[in-house]
Amino acid sequence: MRTTKGRMFAGLTVAIVTPFKNGQVDYTTLKNMVDWHVTQGTDCLAPVGTTGESPTVDHEEHEKIIETVVQQAAGRIKVMPGTGSNSTKEAIRLTKFAKKAGADGALMVGPYYNKPTQEGYHLHFKAVAEETGIPIILYNIPGRTASNILPETIAKLAEIPQIVAIKEATGSLDQASQIAALCDLTILSGDDSLTLPLMSIGGEGIVSVVGNLVPKDMKAMVGAFSTGQLETALNWHRKLFFLCRDLLGIATNPIPVKTALKLLGKDTGELRLPLCALDAAGEAKVRQSLVNYGLLSS
Repeated sequence: MRTTKGRMFAGLTVAIVTPFKNGQVDYTTLKNMVDWHVTQGTDCLAPVGTTGESPTVDHEEHEKIIETVVQQAAGRIKVMPGTGSNSTKEAIRLTKFAKKAGADGALMVGPYYNKPTQEGYHLHFKAVAEETGIPIILYNIPGRTASNILPETIAKLAEIPQIVAIKEATGSLDQASQIAALCDLTILSGDDSLTLPLMSIGGEGIVSVVGNLVPKDMKAMVGAFSTGQLETALNWHRKLFFLCRDLLGIATNPIPVKTALKLLGKDTGELRLPLCALDAAGEAKVRQSLVNYGLLSS
């Protein structure tokens, strides 16, 4: 079996939501969420990523969320906060803060909107990695950034010691297969429903949205595959698939998962504009997904 970099980030990472209450970050609920994930056996938390509504928290909030999660984790669970930006200077600043706060790694999305060339991607991530010295987990999600980091570029980046893993959210098993063949980065699924297929071609875990709701189940699937219990892993995949597909397909992430957390009594469900609450029909679909999975009674 080939050796991979960044195996400390294998397993289940949950892209944790940012709870809001009356327009402000609800740090009490955030701390409770961290504690709950520790009891559930989650391996790592990724605050202030896409699911954590990083585009609409200000710089001060972003830093305080990182600091709060790291302090509450207190070494009981790993933390890889989202510190990416489409400004290299800003990404370096925020990643330095995460390192100083005690984060285990930094989840680094590809620069969005300005659509750099492949060499621009290389220089951007190289600068952040070399100037911060913290383990970097690349995050490739062309559906949100409008540009794809190609496998050849990822392989080039893998030569940088601080770059240890990638959250692969292209939805392409061909691209993931190319990455696995070209370099030794730890590959993490960025799409809940594709976790098992991606692990079958060399992936070693997931940065999960549905893990906000059912972390034990997601970890059971990942763990079963990792230990060769293929039939068990497949059964978990079949059970989780419809929750992943039906729930997360209702609206833009994190709207459905925050609605689900509200229905389960774990969060207010509050979002920040331009994200907004589902209408009654949308909320009913979320409720039905939870009922179908067995998380709510009908």
